[in-house]
Amino acid sequence: MKGLELSRRYWEAFGVPLLDRFPGLRDRLAAGLCGAGSECFGYDDDLSRDHDFDPGFVLFLPPGEEIDRRTLFQLERAYDTLPKEFEGVRRERMIPVGGRRRGVLDPGEFFRSRCGSPDGILTTKLWLTLPEQSLAEAVNGEIFYDPSDTVSEIRRRLAYFPEDIRLKKLAGRLLLMHQAGLYNYPRILAHGEAASAQLAAVEFASSAMAAVFLLNRRYRPFYKWTFRALRELPVLGDLADSFEFLLTTGNDAETVPVKRAVMEDICALILGRIPEEILPRSAADKTDLESAAYAVNDRIADEELRSLHILAGV
Repeated sequence: MKGLELSRRYWEAFGVPLLDRFPGLRDRLAAGLCGAGSECFGYDDDLSRDHDFDPGFVLFLPPGEEIDRRTLFQLERAYDTLPKEFEGVRRERMIPVGGRRRGVLDPGEFFRSRCGSPDGILTTKLWLTLPEQSLAEAVNGEIFYDPSDTVSEIRRRLAYFPEDIRLKKLAGRLLLMHQAGLYNYPRILAHGEAASAQLAAVEFASSAMAAVFLLNRRYRPFYKWTFRALRELPVLGDLADSFEFLLTTGNDAETVPVKRAVMEDICALILGRIPEEILPRSAADKTDLESAAYAVNDRIADEELRSLHILAGV
């Protein structure tokens, strides 16, 4: 059983009855499972159970409200006394390095720790600089219960980048793809530096994968789950094998021409999936990725954001 399903069943069995003990809070609390951990993304497996895998859920306090200490203590104790074992899985008393992942949490602290804002209202600077993996943790998983819709509303605000931010990031990734793959990779090889050439291939693959996530309007998760998430994407998710080839092969005389051809194919496919209203077909020439990057940047509506350095979002 996946961790998310385990959490939902545990909530239904023990969390719902717990609410009856707090009638004054019942309609203001929210519950679900989200945040750090493979189970919040649906990527958990048998190996994942060696740490932080347990029956439990997050019980969010009412956002922006002060709960008196006595009630808060009673609520935390009520959660702590729920059964420690469920469906053959035992809940251990442990706090991981990343902080507490289950139990009674302040939603303001939860969202602030991931996006720098307690209510999901972000400045342009935050949108540009926050790690995507943190934003992914803010909106992953599932909310089982939220009658006031307050936690769900914050998640909707953070669901994905505003369009101008997405375009800024996409422009930056296209430029890095050009620099690392189409320009620097062959030049570095000409200098005889195989290790540096592989770094260029890695940079190209990383930026190209980021571009694919941007085309799908989906946050790229923590790097160890990137390929899992990539293969699920409806737009160009089938490029995962090509990226794996670039990252896992060497740079010998026989492989280099193939890698260069793969890079060019990836560029053409990515440019071909950018809508014409953003990138006119006349600018979508796979041999001129740099011009395409600036063409995308020119489509940004906000003048101040458009005038920032093209790599400001990456």
